Amino acid sequence: MKKILLGFAVAALLSSCEKNDKAEKEGIYKGTEMAVHNGKAWTWVQLSSDGKPERLAVSIDQAALNSVPTSDMPSHEGHNMDDNVILDMNTKAGITPFKHVWLNWNPNGHPPENIYTKPHFDIHFYMESVAEREQYLDPVKLETGPTDEYLPPNYFGGEPIPTMGKHYVDLTSPELDPVNPKPFTETFIYGSYNSKVVFYEPMITLDFLKHTASFERPIPQPAKFKTAGYYPTKMKVKKHDGVTEIILDGFTYRQAS
Repeated sequence: MKKILLGFAVAALLSSCEKNDKAEKEGIYKGTEMAVHNGKAWTWVQLSSDGKPERLAVSIDQAALNSVPTSDMPSHEGHNMDDNVILDMNTKAGITPFKHVWLNWNPNGHPPENIYTKPHFDIHFYMESVAEREQYLDPVKLETGPTDEYLPPNYFGGEPIPTMGKHYVDLTSPELDPVNPKPFTETFIYGSYNSKVVFYEPMITLDFLKHTASFERPIPQPAKFKTAGYYPTKMKVKKHDGVTEIILDGFTYRQAS
């Protein structure tokens, strides 16, 4: 029996190594897998043959989506700060501006009430380290946003949150239509600290992630970027093999201005 079990273990290890080798040959490099309730999540980056970023993503497996707690009671408080996971990135992701992901689960959403009070993930792609983000504490720096040209048109500053940053919402999002609002499914947030953009944030409901096999949308773009580098122009959701991927795609090089 021990020999049989050992054989299974060796076979599983070899299979895992083969998958990792195949992924790296395709230019895909994973971060550390982290527990998310009964499942797991991780980041990955895909590079072209000449080392340029093509995609940066968070993968969440179905076990995680099926086990995150939810509530029918609308939240009257801000973002949930208790059910969060920090996801690191493979060193190969250093070619992008992003340094880590803070995956925030909101079991009954957060204000504004009747708009974002649905169970959803806030998927913060941060451009600074965890240590730097944890120092987002100064009230003046939290409130001081970038000048207009460093944010997309129609973005409006909202809640500043210590250790997280100030959030900016797209006023053209369907759920914010003042005449005929649609139910919130997904939107794209920008965030700042001390007058500069520090995170990109796909904000997506659990229902949308569970029931969407494929989705693509443009990421609204600012006129200027303070730091030169490769920035994403699209956000995608892809579901396959028991995993849902939230992907920043269409990376384009931007000059600093």
